[in-house]
Amino acid sequence: MTALPVTETAPFPAARRAPEAAEDAAPPPADPPADGAHIARLYREHLAAGRAVLGEVLGGMVETVSEGAWVHTADGRRYLDFGGYGVFILGHRHPAVTAAVHRQIDAHPLATRVFLEPVAARAAAALAAHTPLGLDRVHFVNSGAEATEAGLKLARAHGRTALVSTVGGYHGKTLGALSATANPTYQDPFRPLLPDSAAVPFGDREALEDMLARFGERACVIVEPVQGEGGVRIPPPGYLADAGRLCRTYGAFLIVDEIQTGLGRLGSWWGVDTEHVRPDVLLVGKGLSGGVVPVAAMVATDEAYAPFSRDPYLHTSTFAASPLACAAALAAVQTMEREDVPGRARALGLRLLHGVRAACTPYTGGLVRDVRGRGLLIGMEFAVEQAVGELILELVGRGVLVNHSLNAGRVLRLTPPAVVTDDELGLFLTALSEALRAVAARVG
Repeated sequence: MTALPVTETAPFPAARRAPEAAEDAAPPPADPPADGAHIARLYREHLAAGRAVLGEVLGGMVETVSEGAWVHTADGRRYLDFGGYGVFILGHRHPAVTAAVHRQIDAHPLATRVFLEPVAARAAAALAAHTPLGLDRVHFVNSGAEATEAGLKLARAHGRTALVSTVGGYHGKTLGALSATANPTYQDPFRPLLPDSAAVPFGDREALEDMLARFGERACVIVEPVQGEGGVRIPPPGYLADAGRLCRTYGAFLIVDEIQTGLGRLGSWWGVDTEHVRPDVLLVGKGLSGGVVPVAAMVATDEAYAPFSRDPYLHTSTFAASPLACAAALAAVQTMEREDVPGRARALGLRLLHGVRAACTPYTGGLVRDVRGRGLLIGMEFAVEQAVGELILELVGRGVLVNHSLNAGRVLRLTPPAVVTDDELGLFLTALSEALRAVAARVG
């Protein structure tokens, strides 16, 4: 190999030379006070008018600081975060993750993508050490939807061009992912989507087999162990194992979306663990960020990953596998292992589910139709959608944040961090009981 020539270079001109000492640099300008009305106006003018309206309905609060299970607003209030769409399994700004990110910023936050980069390699090895046996190939991306896109493209590289998803499933809103997110509200404005796409009822083994018989070896099946945005819908026991067997029987490609359910959220490392399912592709996200830097991943078997492995430029992204994001992912996985986050989520989830059911008992069969969950993914289903919005407002008024479900308007969803203390759990259950009483008095 011929060595590259080495040339002498002149130093930067004085005007462009970096300051030699911190005191030589002017301090950055201070951020202006976060006034709610001003921020809402900026949202209207430069982001989304609808988002500004929603923020004002919730009191015009502006979040500025977070730690652990708490989010602080500019006016000095703090809110217990039992929402966060599944991202904050480690809470906000976990010290181990933030320290790793700080170190990486100071050293090498973005890579050239020319040389080998060690942080991505170590993060991939750490994640693969906890994935189901045989899922060893890690493809880092920037978001859950990108992980879905990578999985769908990998399936197509194997000739699996017919997409089978489930009614109520949620896999993202980019064009390919949206084709698998079987909700007309999000799909209709963007049709036509991917051809040969179909959705079967979640948990229905016979419907899945009928669709696989139709598509055969062209099929790519994508399914969640528990539908989060679908309203915390838990399939019948054995459904995932049946899906795996059916895909093998018909030669279909199986993608299991664990973007929300994985990394301890259900009380185990992965939702597939309870039924010993090994998909061709596992999608990972949300908690992989450690609650600090966005990062997600598509993890595949050697056989499934072969097209991407042979040609590393077949599917790429400028910022994917950045050292900064991978430092967060590595620290997050190590922290989950060290602190046994899946075990903590399992134990805390049982206590939370019991407490929520007790709080809902006076309204069961009327206002409240069902309370269900696994680990720290819990859904409360109401008789009418209005009750969900009313309860969210009542809880915000009592210093608690929760989420609705994008594909199930009558389900309020709880995704608290595994770092919640006994006192914080007690605060939540007290607030929930009071909020339910207030909503029941209005809605009935």
